[in-house]
Amino acid sequence: MPTISKTCLEEEISNSPKPFLRWAGGKSWLTSSLNKYLPSNGFNDYHEAFLGGGAIFFHLLPNNSFLNDANQELIETYDSIKNDVENVIGILETFKNTKEDYYRIRSSKPNVQVEKAARFVYLNQTSFNGIYRVNLQGEYNVPYGYRKKNFLEVDTLRTASRSLADTVLNYGDFRQCLDNVKKGDLVFIDPPYTVAHNNNGFIKYNQKIFSLEDQYRLSHFVGEIKEIGAYYILTNAAHNKIREIFNNGDNQHLLTRPSTVGGKNAIRGIFSEMLITNIDK
Repeated sequence: MPTISKTCLEEEISNSPKPFLRWAGGKSWLTSSLNKYLPSNGFNDYHEAFLGGGAIFFHLLPNNSFLNDANQELIETYDSIKNDVENVIGILETFKNTKEDYYRIRSSKPNVQVEKAARFVYLNQTSFNGIYRVNLQGEYNVPYGYRKKNFLEVDTLRTASRSLADTVLNYGDFRQCLDNVKKGDLVFIDPPYTVAHNNNGFIKYNQKIFSLEDQYRLSHFVGEIKEIGAYYILTNAAHNKIREIFNNGDNQHLLTRPSTVGGKNAIRGIFSEMLITNIDK
């Protein structure tokens, strides 16, 4: 039996597609168990209504994908990684992971998309916990993260670029995804959580981004997906209000995961999340 060297294994792992951004609420933790919820006979095109860090997309690598998010800066960054990754890398190579450089770059306002993309990736990788937050003027205001990890992973960016080659990228409200959804497609839906995990109450910050009213709109969106004859997988907070809003006769699974976001003083523990789907397994 031929043996595979450790070097070959490390190269294969390093070239495997993975998110190039840190994203609060990202679904990397779900990838190891996702296959058990997918349609047994496969699906046609793939859609994401809230792309974020793209963990599920990079895990599945579907042939035809329509990727959407309401964050215009985020989608433009994906577009630059898709179409101009070498120039993004070239700009990132001029940056340093220092407090002085961080605040200088944070205060900059580039007009060229590739420069904006490099700034977005840099701030995401060097900020406190990779949080995306802007003030009332729309200015990114997350503090420096004192993160020692290298912010520039060239192989990750290049592999992501190849993975995005055949995708269609859009920014806007999640409902615009319906324009491309057809029978037999799969729609993955991971909205910002309006309520905290384990019935702990409402998240005031996310209430501004994605309100309780938006959760009701999302429930109607799910109904329209089903009318088309497509599949959907929805992740959401494990909260009684969420169970009530999405009580549509579909399968509701309670999943647990460890806490993955927080500083050194953050409270760690096991959290529950809901996975709701019309896929019967």
